[in-house]
Amino acid sequence: MEFNVKTGHPEKQRTNCIVVGVFENRKLSTIAERLDTTAENFISNLLKKGDLEGNLGQTLLLHHVPNVLSDRVLLVGCGRERELGDKEFREIIRKATNAILQTGATEIVSFLTELTVKGRDNRWKIRQAVMLTLETLYSFDNFKSKKDKERRALRRVILTVPTRRDLAHGERAALEGQAIANGVSFAKDLGNTPPNVCTPIFLAKSAEKLAAEFSSISAAILDEKDMASLKMDTLLSVGKSSQNPPRLITLEYRGRKDKQKPIVLVGKGITFDTGGNSLKAPMSMIGMKYDMCGAASVLGTLRAAAELELPLNIIGVIAAAENMPGNQASRPEDVVTSMSGLTVEILNTDAEGRLVLCDALTYSERFDPEVVIDIATLTNACVMALGAHTSGLFGNHNPLVNDLFNAGLTSGDKCWQLPVWDEYQDALSSPFADIANIGNPPEAGAILAACFLSRFTKKFDWAHLDVAGTAWRGGKDRAATGRPVSLLVQYLLDRCQKTKET
Repeated sequence: MEFNVKTGHPEKQRTNCIVVGVFENRKLSTIAERLDTTAENFISNLLKKGDLEGNLGQTLLLHHVPNVLSDRVLLVGCGRERELGDKEFREIIRKATNAILQTGATEIVSFLTELTVKGRDNRWKIRQAVMLTLETLYSFDNFKSKKDKERRALRRVILTVPTRRDLAHGERAALEGQAIANGVSFAKDLGNTPPNVCTPIFLAKSAEKLAAEFSSISAAILDEKDMASLKMDTLLSVGKSSQNPPRLITLEYRGRKDKQKPIVLVGKGITFDTGGNSLKAPMSMIGMKYDMCGAASVLGTLRAAAELELPLNIIGVIAAAENMPGNQASRPEDVVTSMSGLTVEILNTDAEGRLVLCDALTYSERFDPEVVIDIATLTNACVMALGAHTSGLFGNHNPLVNDLFNAGLTSGDKCWQLPVWDEYQDALSSPFADIANIGNPPEAGAILAACFLSRFTKKFDWAHLDVAGTAWRGGKDRAATGRPVSLLVQYLLDRCQKTKET
């Protein structure tokens, strides 16, 4: 897919289709009004007949519009003009893309990026338009004997800006949108891959392939012996009953040649979660191939950063394991020693994510990080609290938490802060170890999981994203969403902007 940014008048575009907006009560947008004038009121006269009211998401495809060079004109309903915000703009782009896919258009010129969106500039609109177009085009049929019916004739999308002064920012925004979308698709592909293929070793090889693709990325893989020598017994305890052995994957992206402290992203990579000896009910295992989506998001974010050549140093640490039952698996009431030296009583082997993450967090200390952000499909309690729209956000450093929250608002990949207060820590006490891996009482499960992780983050500024409800969707159309790649890349872009300003 090719994206270009340009200026121009709608009636002069010699293309397969131009896309313009219409507001409620058949009010033409500025661009649509100009087009209507050129077409001698053809559009407004048609709308008076009731073909389109301008309600949000409505579409109407026109052919042979007088005095217009384009083969087609697509009218897209934009709702109330004064209420056009982030959510409405995203819906407009999705509906427009789906409508175009039902035509034979291979190239379009979209003037939707010239709509006024409250509080957003041209760069934001173009970035979102690119991301949402590619998101709408995404499909995953790698394991089907008969591929999905090809309907994606669209090959080139031209997005417009009002003046030539806006071109440079617009072109950069298009590149950012493509890189983020590529990172999201990469994460989706990994998440959607079946667990008999996507094992810890598969994740490690995917990381190595990414490093081979981008010279700015290097990869290092630790096997069981390496981890044992580092005393990562909590991580090893999770994967020891599987025939697919665990791996600790490190990716290093160097966007700066100086010794700038790195941003470390830590991903939970449980490639399948049966619950171990605390076995899940059969239907609760459906979707557990997505328990590695935190790891997938780290890989997707690093891919986007490398594609954009961001002037940052970023390190990805992925704790990959398969949680299986068996005579080698951990038992409830086993006590294991973490890399940090803290001992952990395992009361529930289905609370395994925090066990792999705590060693990965301790391992991150060696990089002398600026900040550490872990991403994990960690708790069903977070799903119960925030549903499928919002990721849980925790941390020990308010500026970092605020930056992530704001990046979520900008990207549309939202998160919401929950507390990690001392009052909750007592629930993790154990009479036989330094800490238990689940709480007693078990209420506030997402918070208690974050409290567990916080015990291993005393030496750096840290945030935790619980994406159990957002990284994949269930039901008949279950699939990975690629979240929170958009949020993380936006956070990185914001960091670059702050560095430039200082």
